[in-house]
Amino acid sequence: MMADQINTATHPLIGTIISSDDDAMRCALVLARVAFDAGEVPVGAVIVADNKIIGVGANAPITSLDPTCHAEVVAIRDAAKRLGNYRLNDTTLYVTVEPCSMCAGAIVHSRVGRLVYGTTEPKAGVALSAEQFFEKPFLNRIVLVDGGILADECSSIMTEFFALRRAGKKRLKEQLKTGD
Repeated sequence: MMADQINTATHPLIGTIISSDDDAMRCALVLARVAFDAGEVPVGAVIVADNKIIGVGANAPITSLDPTCHAEVVAIRDAAKRLGNYRLNDTTLYVTVEPCSMCAGAIVHSRVGRLVYGTTEPKAGVALSAEQFFEKPFLNRIVLVDGGILADECSSIMTEFFALRRAGKKRLKEQLKTGD
């Protein structure tokens, strides 16, 4: 199953009651595993309004052949369709990894009120790591940002994915050297 095919009206996470940031991040981790299983970088996202999940997303740029199919953008699109409005006021986006610049822009433009991420992304994360995008004075929206929710679990799935990817590349290089 392609990671971008998770967003159906019958997705089991839609409507899930969320009572804490940890609960929501656990749901995002379920979606990160969907991306992992599809061979995508394992990032998952959910959008919550009124303590219920209204949008889901898993990374899918490779399988969808769409470089904009990051988990956050997929979840934003899903929530906007469900609400019938691109304005996601009074919502919280939970994502397993600190957003990149593209996703940060989408979060601002969709008017998400709060961003909660799991683990930092030192190279491309713009909430805290490489940049503090959401603090820029030119933004016309304030997005509250909290990080580090289930950080160990969110980091662990990324570490597992890239370890497997490196091992696969190493095996391929060895096969090419031996001619097998």
